[in-house]
Amino acid sequence: MNEILRLHNPMTLPLVVGFVGGVTVVQQFSSLPDPWTFVLLVLAFGLFAYFKLRLLAAFVLGIFWALAFAGIRLNESLPTATERQAAIIEGVIHSIPQPGDHGFRFDFDLQKTIEPANLVLPSRVRLSWYNHQISVRAGERWQLRVKLKPPHGMLNPGGLDHEQWLFAQGIRAVGYVTESPDNRRLNAVDNPYSFRVWRQELYDRLSTTLNGSPLAGIVKALTMGADDEITPEQWDVLRRTGTAHLVAISGSHIGLVAGFVFFLVRRICAGLGVMRWSPPSIAAVSAFTAALFYSALADFAIPTQRALIMIAIVMGAVIRQRHLNSFHVLVISMLAVVLYDPLAVLAPGFWLSFIAVALILFAISYRRGTSSGWRAMARVNWATSVGLSPLLLLFFQQVSLISPIANLFAVPAIGLLLIPVCLTGALLLPILPFAGEGLLTLASRLLEWIWPFLQWLSELPMAQWTHAEPPFWTIPLALGGFVLLLSPKGIPARWLGLVLVIPAVSAHPDRLPEAGFRLTLLDVGQGLGAVVETREHLMIFDTGARFGSRFDIGSAVIEPYLRHRGIENINALIVSHGDNDHIGGAPALIKRFRIEQIYTSVPEKLPEFRTANCIAGQLWEWDGVKFEMLAPIEKSEHENDNSCVLKVTGPGGSVLLTGDIEKAAERVLVSRYGDGLASDILVVPHHGSNTSSSRDFLAAANPRYALIPAGYLNRYGFPHRAVLQRYRDANISVFNTAETGALAVLVGNRQDDLRLESYRKEHGKYWNAHSAIDGGMGQRGRPKGTNESERQALSLPQ
Repeated sequence: MNEILRLHNPMTLPLVVGFVGGVTVVQQFSSLPDPWTFVLLVLAFGLFAYFKLRLLAAFVLGIFWALAFAGIRLNESLPTATERQAAIIEGVIHSIPQPGDHGFRFDFDLQKTIEPANLVLPSRVRLSWYNHQISVRAGERWQLRVKLKPPHGMLNPGGLDHEQWLFAQGIRAVGYVTESPDNRRLNAVDNPYSFRVWRQELYDRLSTTLNGSPLAGIVKALTMGADDEITPEQWDVLRRTGTAHLVAISGSHIGLVAGFVFFLVRRICAGLGVMRWSPPSIAAVSAFTAALFYSALADFAIPTQRALIMIAIVMGAVIRQRHLNSFHVLVISMLAVVLYDPLAVLAPGFWLSFIAVALILFAISYRRGTSSGWRAMARVNWATSVGLSPLLLLFFQQVSLISPIANLFAVPAIGLLLIPVCLTGALLLPILPFAGEGLLTLASRLLEWIWPFLQWLSELPMAQWTHAEPPFWTIPLALGGFVLLLSPKGIPARWLGLVLVIPAVSAHPDRLPEAGFRLTLLDVGQGLGAVVETREHLMIFDTGARFGSRFDIGSAVIEPYLRHRGIENINALIVSHGDNDHIGGAPALIKRFRIEQIYTSVPEKLPEFRTANCIAGQLWEWDGVKFEMLAPIEKSEHENDNSCVLKVTGPGGSVLLTGDIEKAAERVLVSRYGDGLASDILVVPHHGSNTSSSRDFLAAANPRYALIPAGYLNRYGFPHRAVLQRYRDANISVFNTAETGALAVLVGNRQDDLRLESYRKEHGKYWNAHSAIDGGMGQRGRPKGTNESERQALSLPQ
């Protein structure tokens, strides 16, 4: 290890690349290997080290380290046998509670399980409390009656893996507080000197000072990393302008603060003639202290940990009076971050931040002459905006085309002006409240002057370019291409960099065959959201729910899926009926995508948009695939029975989308269409409620596979046990998105040519709970029956 840490060791880069590569490979595992693997790894490491194959030895060491860390983290998981078991726990509120429309949410450091006493629970859990009458604050000690479950999130192509995020944060159980007399505050403040208490006090003072400011959420984010009050519209502006990195406390902010303190203290010490200690050493200690304080304000979020480690290495070298090579410091910092937290490689910010710093160093190094401040800033801004675009395509399928212009203006305005004002105001609040409040109010006013320009830029027609996620192999080529393009003048054949970039920007998902189609039943929790794609067209059937003013399935699940597929136009949107879990995401999609036609049974619930009624008998054809609206046939007093019902038919198979119809509507459908309902794939009516899926309807539809769009451990108990039994009796294989994640059905252009894939099974990683077990996945034709593995995939009762 000492050999690696020598800043001028030529083997440092390959050794770190090998170690980080080994750690990264482990994060692609769908499950962790058995303990005997560690023995094999030790033997392999010894063999490679003996023959001085250092790169391979470092790679094996990285695998060993990541596996050990992952095993320890998984061992903290909540046992599935204790799901939703009531428990009384005692501990300290770790995070500032985040308010929502129905209550608030916070992280809780569990210190003792009171009842049942023998229950072993994770050390940190995330809790929701659906009670606006209760006031809780970070740092308080509470006794709470809770119900917990293992982390389980929606899992979809292109979407956020919430289970991964919680796993990286060390949160191994989630749940809610139940109303009980056992809930009580034990201490107003567990430790008055805790930084959690200071953060809560600062948050409350900021809330009071900035009350009424439309940009208060951004000022809070700049000051202490609390971004929960930034509105979705503001996030959209920041994303489209490529300036979102400026409002989260990250490496650039902490580096700016540390650099400012370092040069200020060094100048003061030199001016005072301090001789007992070296002025650079005093400045280095002061800079690290300032960085530590700023990181504490951000609750030591993972991005701040990376920056703090890097600053510690740089300042340590200054104190030891070691000559610094910037690229070696960057490499050693990467090693230190991964040693401290191997899961850091899961975050896009890890790769973006380190590669951004590498691009900055490349842009300002190995150049003839010197550039003026503005010219150097423009060069750095251009290098990072262009050089990071392959990673932005890989992670987000979006690149801001106006980012160079926006950042050239926003970086100095926010980084050099707003952040110092915000931090100075925060420091003065407890000492000179009037001055602190004045500075924070000034920061808010300055931001209000800056914001209209960013808003104007974001509204430009070509502000953002979206593209399907490129294959991974194209990303290193594109990065190398941009490095070549950004090389100093005199490097021969720089234009070849364009050739290396072409694969990433020209890659598209495989097109469907003529007369073939794909149904993707998205994992939207308790709700329905389905996408049907043909060769040249796309239709969405229902849009999931809206949960309060800040979250809806349209924005959180369906839009990322469409971006992942490189889709910008929706040919038809069908909203089956007016329940929130079917219509909730529609407004967001309608505002963000060009939609040719909207069909619904409840046009009165979408009054802002031009819609057409679903009417039985509507028929159209796209690319050799037929779409037929089967219902509503007659108006019912029950809204569920007015759901739009659509049948999609191609040469390779058919799909029946049923909304929330119940048995009355099923009887009408059977009476009118009879065997015309027969379909290879049935999206189960009403999420598997016992009010639907009558035996006559199942006999008429006679599907090969039945797909249930239901939420994990949903409060309705869907799918109902009796419904599952009816499907089993009919010899129909059933799959539940709560267990499988998104389900994709690929229907070819030949008879009986269809394939069913589970996203959780195909792409789930070792931290993803309840991975789907192969129960007919990928089978062609009708399955022989519901076997034991299918029973497990369905969670059928024993």
